[in-house]
Amino acid sequence: MTNTFRPNCIIDAHLHLWLEQKGMVAGMPVYSLGGGKSMFMGEVRQMMPAYIDDGKNTAEKLLANMDYACVNACVCTQEYMDGNQDEYLLSVRNRYPNRFRICSLYEENDSYKTDGFDGIKVCASRLKDRDLKKLLPLFKDAEAKGKFISIDLADGDEQTDDMQYLIDECTNLKIAIGHFGMVTTKGWQKQIELAKNKNVYIESGGLTWLFNGEYYPFPSAIDAVKEAAGICGMHKLMWGSDYPRTMTEITYKMAVRFILETDKLTDDEKNLFLGENAKRFYGFGEFTPLEPIKHML
Repeated sequence: MTNTFRPNCIIDAHLHLWLEQKGMVAGMPVYSLGGGKSMFMGEVRQMMPAYIDDGKNTAEKLLANMDYACVNACVCTQEYMDGNQDEYLLSVRNRYPNRFRICSLYEENDSYKTDGFDGIKVCASRLKDRDLKKLLPLFKDAEAKGKFISIDLADGDEQTDDMQYLIDECTNLKIAIGHFGMVTTKGWQKQIELAKNKNVYIESGGLTWLFNGEYYPFPSAIDAVKEAAGICGMHKLMWGSDYPRTMTEITYKMAVRFILETDKLTDDEKNLFLGENAKRFYGFGEFTPLEPIKHML
């Protein structure tokens, strides 16, 4: 299919970077083995594309992918499996201020940073104490300092009541709910319903992972975007890639292309989903669309 539609801008609302992967999941270490592979929960997993063979998932490698896919800017979130990347992300933000927004990592001992960061990442689905109401001081602090919260919730509606409590208590706090509400799990719509609140948005990091069994061009993922738009409005949904883990099966350009080429979304809907909503939520300035780079095929 020939793609003629060009969005006003493209912003990736959910991806990851690290210089060295030194994480923990379920009390077990996660670390690079080279060749894009990592030790994960006691077994070898292809954590990155095989061509990232040195274990370093750097901003420069990402920017090369972004330029090729015509992605203007991105939001670096974090995950326990990668280890705390606060210092590296600060250096990235300083070097590329117009293309990056960054999150510090909330860790369960109440340790988190705000200086120099745009937001705070909460891996709610991995917390030992799943009672999110106890995070009210964190949410209040983020609200007072003008930071956003990026949060990945447990499957379904397990934590949605707690989230609604936090939303009600912090009405001026911007909140981005990740992984598209874990769309392939029962009760995912309850997470999407949270975006009916004024400052709550949904980002689709991991959407191609969740529908990987179907594979490109992910027609059921597009259907899920349409269903979510029917719940909270297309103006509350943001595209995200979950780079680099999702790039073990598809290319970064494919993560954009399945949205660009679908005939189930209008051009206006694509503009909102791919960039305009994220530009407003994360406070990016204006962008000039990047020119496509001719390839060898």
